[in-house]
Amino acid sequence: MNSFKGFKEGRVRLTPVPDLFFSELLPQIDHLGELKVSIYAFYRLDRMEGVFRYLRQANFLEDADFMQGLGANPHEAREALYTALERCVQRGTLLKTNLELEGSEEIFYFLNSPKGRAAVEAIKRAEWQPSSDALAPIDVTPAHPNIFRLYEENIGPLTPMISETLQDAEQTYPANWIEEAIQIAVENNVRRWSYVEAVLERWKDEGRHGRKDRQATEEDRRKYVEGEFSDFIEH
Repeated sequence: MNSFKGFKEGRVRLTPVPDLFFSELLPQIDHLGELKVSIYAFYRLDRMEGVFRYLRQANFLEDADFMQGLGANPHEAREALYTALERCVQRGTLLKTNLELEGSEEIFYFLNSPKGRAAVEAIKRAEWQPSSDALAPIDVTPAHPNIFRLYEENIGPLTPMISETLQDAEQTYPANWIEEAIQIAVENNVRRWSYVEAVLERWKDEGRHGRKDRQATEEDRRKYVEGEFSDFIEH
């Protein structure tokens, strides 16, 4: 057995893993290969760029150190990888979709997260295009800004709880309402979902009125920082 020399001193890069992995998934996983592939998927996805990130079998196969831990020889390691990936899909940790690129079919794996589910649905609707990047051969291009991307880019990081809240909002309010409410929150420097939700609820109760040239007038600005919205403003 090879011994581990320990973690190095100083700043080291960390890989975020959702709490639900430890509280719900980990107790269910009873296969070592599935566990290794699941954790490795978090590691590789975190080091990729782009809004919608995905893995291919090549991403696993090209890492010789990782593959060596799956089998005694290359053939055994590959078979173990394919089995582990399929178990991850069956478990629901990863989502799998197939696409034909340049005459051959390729498998893409997405994390079963709000963004991953949105990406798979976009691919099913043919909302994707070939990419010039050989390492990431497809770009997922949903027709409208994704609510989860809007939240992360304008308010803060996603958590399992806020992801469920955003899914509920997506079922309750039109997409353009959510996009504009987030824009109002940014303009007023109130980067909280509770504020966005208050704006949406007001529009639902009283009706939504479009803003001229999508720029808030002084009257509009006061409307969203005074009265019922003042509780969300830091003074």
